[in-house]
Amino acid sequence: MTEPRERVIVPRAPRPPELLAATLALVRDDLKLPESFPAEVEREAALAVENYELPEVGRLDVPFVTIDPEGATDLDQAVHLERTDDGYTVHYAIADVPAFVKPGGAVDAEARERGQTLYAPDGRIPLHPPIISEGAASLLPDVERGAYVWTFALDASANVASTALVRARIRSRRQYSYTEVQKVIDSGGADESLNLLREIGEKRIELERERGGASLNRPDEEIEFHDGRYELVRRSPLPVEAWNAQISLLTGMAAAAIMLEGRVGILRTMPEPYVDTLEHFRAQVAALGCPWPRHIPYGEYLRSLPRDEPRGLAAIHAAASLFRGAGYTAFDGELPEKTIQAAVAAPYAHTTAPLRRLIDRFVLVTCEALINGEPVPSWVKEALPTLPGLMSKSDGVASRLEHASVDAIEAALLSGRVGEAFDAVVISSKPATDKRPSGGVIQLTDPVVTANVEGDVVAGERVRVTLETADIATGTTLFRT
Repeated sequence: MTEPRERVIVPRAPRPPELLAATLALVRDDLKLPESFPAEVEREAALAVENYELPEVGRLDVPFVTIDPEGATDLDQAVHLERTDDGYTVHYAIADVPAFVKPGGAVDAEARERGQTLYAPDGRIPLHPPIISEGAASLLPDVERGAYVWTFALDASANVASTALVRARIRSRRQYSYTEVQKVIDSGGADESLNLLREIGEKRIELERERGGASLNRPDEEIEFHDGRYELVRRSPLPVEAWNAQISLLTGMAAAAIMLEGRVGILRTMPEPYVDTLEHFRAQVAALGCPWPRHIPYGEYLRSLPRDEPRGLAAIHAAASLFRGAGYTAFDGELPEKTIQAAVAAPYAHTTAPLRRLIDRFVLVTCEALINGEPVPSWVKEALPTLPGLMSKSDGVASRLEHASVDAIEAALLSGRVGEAFDAVVISSKPATDKRPSGGVIQLTDPVVTANVEGDVVAGERVRVTLETADIATGTTLFRT
């Protein structure tokens, strides 16, 4: 299966790629993002790896495989699927990160400070030292690893009938990329487990549809510089990515159910989108040529978008605005008033990416204790009230990193076109005040860029605008009518 790619080519861009690289580096500096780990953290991580003992439970003789982006080395999950007489069995192994992080130690403190692995256009800032995240804890192929192994019995419709969770030894048989799995499934050469990934994934997507949920598989975007021109390259998500994501969602929903029943834990919650957010999104996707009928729920609309066309990919990217307001809700004893993650349309918890997200380590330990009738460790309970704040801080940094990077990249795309006219649609408008002129936000149709505009505009109207500023160094893009 080929991967649809959109190239938005900007002619006459006289800027060298080094300017964008320098700007992205400055974004890191402004956010005070670390370039390395403190020596104390590295020493403790190395000692944890040296002294690590595999779980006492014997090796599970399950032919796990990992499925990740090309070149990934921090492998959080391994999966194997089986057909049964009345449904399916899902084996899902999650990296044994808690065994490498001493509660209250230097690695723990640094992870709480970072919160999550941050992804920037010019590289990533990992949550844990690579000796853990890309080495001893990563579920790399052909080596024995400790893992938290979830086992789900599913009925014929892929509903969860029973759940088990235990620490055990596993061995991944192979590391796949998404592209490799998609090709082998499409060619008819996949083994039963991979074929079941599609079968179970599609049934879980149908269950998501029935409960009113919505998955957002955003396109990957990269900025490239060729022959004096910047290019924006978008890659449409492959179907296997959605099928694989459903296994993770299934696990997160199960984790939430376990913690709610045990009356202790931490959920990922999110409210329904606000009315003004929905209207802004409606106008934006209409400008892209993908109108959203009012009688169709937003989850159903997102599933209908063409993922092999530029306009559909851009609309999916814009849909991120509908998924704002997410947070974490910790509880111990009294259940929280709000437990739903609106996009999932069910209670949900983060638990499948402990190498890359702080919260998952605590959820794993909590669920493993509860499901096996053991007390939740005191260090977990003591941390629960602090985790929402730590994750909120980290999410804020990730959001600022993304926005600043996008601003710089969009300025780079347009940097050689100052003075040119573009077609656009007005997404929102604001009247003039004593402090600023009238203007608003526009969506260009080619290239697909959202930017500010000055002038008298009305939301929803199509306009012809002139690019006045495209400054890579400041990430500033401004148009005038």
